[in-house]
Amino acid sequence: MRKRAAKKRVLLPDPKFNDQLVTRFVNNLMWSGKKSVAFKVFYDALEIVEERKGEGEEKSALEIWKEGLSNVMPHVEVRSRRVGGATFQIPMQIRPDRKVSMAIKWMILYTRKRNEKTMAQRLAAEILAAAKEEGAAVKKRTDTHKMAEANKAFSHFRF
Repeated sequence: MRKRAAKKRVLLPDPKFNDQLVTRFVNNLMWSGKKSVAFKVFYDALEIVEERKGEGEEKSALEIWKEGLSNVMPHVEVRSRRVGGATFQIPMQIRPDRKVSMAIKWMILYTRKRNEKTMAQRLAAEILAAAKEEGAAVKKRTDTHKMAEANKAFSHFRF
């Protein structure tokens, strides 16, 4: 690279839960710089999760969201690498910060594709589905792992 790598900016924790991961999620959820709208959607979704969770569930909505996010996190991914004339899909371990960002992006992507009426309801449904290890975002992680498993034979081409 010609220039040095950009510095990691420090995120301020969110006002309600005092958690940097929540701010990171909301920053990805935000459209057109409307952070207050994104925070409202997220907090409303957590309230819906709080209402819909089972009676036997002693976890808070934030813990359910974190569990769902960890269920969506991939551990391996495939990356393309040209060797000779052929392009191989090589399975690689993922850095911890990339795991989190991929999980956040997938969860928001599949939240937007859901059919509920409001964004908060969609997000709440996706959070609950991810916490139970079902839903589109968890399926995406499973497919990524299957692809890495299928291409395990090319892992000696690592770079």
